[in-house]
Amino acid sequence: MRILHTSDWHIGRSFHGHSTLDALAEVLDALVEQVRENDVDVVLVAGDVFDSAAPSAACYPLLTRTLVALADAGARVVVTSGNHDSAARLGFQSALLREEITVLTDPLSVGTPVTIADAHGPVHFYGIPYLEPAIVRHSWEGVELRSQAQTMGHAMDLVRRDLTSRGGRSVALAHCFAAGVEATPGVEREIRQGGLDNVPLPAFDGPDYVALGHIHGRQQLSDRVRYAGAPLHYSFGEAGKPRGSWLVELDAEGLASVEWLDLPVPRPLVTLRASFDELLGGPAYDAFVDHWVRAEYTDATPQIDPMRRLQERFPWCATVAHHPAESRKDDGLGYARRVRAARDETEIIDAFLAHVREGEGASEAERDLIRDVLDARTVAEARS
Repeated sequence: MRILHTSDWHIGRSFHGHSTLDALAEVLDALVEQVRENDVDVVLVAGDVFDSAAPSAACYPLLTRTLVALADAGARVVVTSGNHDSAARLGFQSALLREEITVLTDPLSVGTPVTIADAHGPVHFYGIPYLEPAIVRHSWEGVELRSQAQTMGHAMDLVRRDLTSRGGRSVALAHCFAAGVEATPGVEREIRQGGLDNVPLPAFDGPDYVALGHIHGRQQLSDRVRYAGAPLHYSFGEAGKPRGSWLVELDAEGLASVEWLDLPVPRPLVTLRASFDELLGGPAYDAFVDHWVRAEYTDATPQIDPMRRLQERFPWCATVAHHPAESRKDDGLGYARRVRAARDETEIIDAFLAHVREGEGASEAERDLIRDVLDARTVAEARS
């Protein structure tokens, strides 16, 4: 049996104010091609199908079209909900879906598999939707569930208990932080308020393969426990990380092989750091005109309207930050002392500029402009 492990589609997520629906549609079309080209039998989507508990109307057609396309390509599809999803919204029409598509969002379904047979017999797929301890702890009496580790441990106990009675090969899907993963700062929403609550790796013992979601980058915790990551880059912190899916093959004995399949990157991300003039005109940056750009300019002083000017060269410039190449030494003069030491209004303005520019006062051209403005005001006051 060939299984494609994917997760964290985050349909509806924006990237610095830009919609990602078209780009995600392109990548999900490529995912469908992976299914066709590799004769995939089952596609697993391990949570965070949507980016929001209340996705916009435009998000639903993309999900429907993709699920139908995967089924038409010959695959069974098993989907679970993640912490970004509303389990109720994602699962409300699960009973009406085609038999090739199964959406698992009910915590009480944990431990009851979706069984799919191949030439070697049945394979049991145990979908574990995202389980918030505060919400699900009352679903199972006599079990203390106050952390993600306890909750996922109990869910996997239910899986192992059922698997013991059924026998055969098995695969589990879950959405959580597993111990040992490397999270991308600012990308994966913390599952437990107040800090990460990691699930220890031994909690996933039992199944032949465990398909995890929540971490946006590809990660391998063991031969049989892996994250596929998100199909798109959703943060500059993810730049350069591969996007794709795991192709998992089971033989008669269990896990036979796992292969990484790359997905296309519609628009690469890059961080460019240089002086403002170099960013605007340097030939070294010609190759990044069609990239998502995070610009960091190193000039000593802030530029006027930097985003508009940079977007004239880089239409997909998403963020601009001022990072001076050298921090000026503190001369020990606070703003109040600078003002008190000034002898006239020109020096007061210069003191203000030095304060906000980390020590650099007005340039010669700026001093001329300041004097002209002050002289014009003096003339106007004399005439009034």
